[in-house]
Amino acid sequence: MRAVVFEDYQTFPTLKDVEKPKPGPGEVLLKVAGAGACHSDVAIFQDFTEGAPGAQKPQFTLGHENSGWIEETGPGVEGLKQGDAYLVYGPIGCQQCRACSRGQDTYCENAATMPYMGVGLGRDGGMAEYVRVPARNLVPLGDADPIAAASLADAGLTPYHAVKLALPHLNGGGKYALVIGLGGLGLLGVQILKALTGATIIATDMKPEAMAEAERLGAVTVPGGEGQAERIREITGGRGVDAAFDFVGVAPTVQTAMDSTARQGRCTIVGIAGGSYDWSFFTAPYEVELTSTYWGTIEELYEVVDLYRAGQLEPMYTTYPMDRALEAYQALVDGQVSGRAVVVPHA
Repeated sequence: MRAVVFEDYQTFPTLKDVEKPKPGPGEVLLKVAGAGACHSDVAIFQDFTEGAPGAQKPQFTLGHENSGWIEETGPGVEGLKQGDAYLVYGPIGCQQCRACSRGQDTYCENAATMPYMGVGLGRDGGMAEYVRVPARNLVPLGDADPIAAASLADAGLTPYHAVKLALPHLNGGGKYALVIGLGGLGLLGVQILKALTGATIIATDMKPEAMAEAERLGAVTVPGGEGQAERIREITGGRGVDAAFDFVGVAPTVQTAMDSTARQGRCTIVGIAGGSYDWSFFTAPYEVELTSTYWGTIEELYEVVDLYRAGQLEPMYTTYPMDRALEAYQALVDGQVSGRAVVVPHA
């Protein structure tokens, strides 16, 4: 079968023929419906070096945002029907610690001893015609379109987890939420905020077309640039937002998020661009929570699918056939992807 393989650090991936996997005990083989290309993949092959925090040892097939149809089940797997559609929960923990018992594999207490972080993250992923995954990591899609759903495995789950943790700051009337960065995650973040809260959603980006999309989804928009935080505060009557979500994570966007957050508010850095923030007692809003977040739980992915099936989430994506999979990654590197690039191996 064909697969997009990460072969070495700081080296663009390769589209090549690899052996079709066989499901082991407790595993299933999925015929891949869609595989999302994510900036985390770009970090794997472009940014990381051997031994760096987060680096995954080559070689393996990329793709941690996956959906597909059951092709084959391994020994011990019962109750799953061939041809049914599922979304794949990407993280894989030890399944023996307290975090994993909560379905929070992202914070596995034994992560340092695991040979990989998840599907497409050290272990062969779904940027291929078929992918082998633990049966426990499947979330049923029913009759929903699995191609459109593929990116929800990360681009939907990550903002959902971040928003849920911030809900205590957004309960009640007169609340404001800020979304910085309107790519695949940010636009879904706008929709999740709309579905879960009654807050006024302020969205900002450097791209006019991205802000137009956010406006269509119900957000008030503020363009990036000089005076950005002041304009955001003006919308809130000078108080600032109750919860800010930075889906970029460079130093200027982190600064904007903190400058826009109200006293006792919550500022969540979701983007992993590596920006830093120079905190001091008198410049940060009093009692503000500045935090990071990482992916989410499998239970939350079930909830994301519920929102999607109810028509409350509309993933923005562009599809690529398998023979153009590398073009999808190049477009991502060049900043030319609106929403998500989803590779469809069997188109």
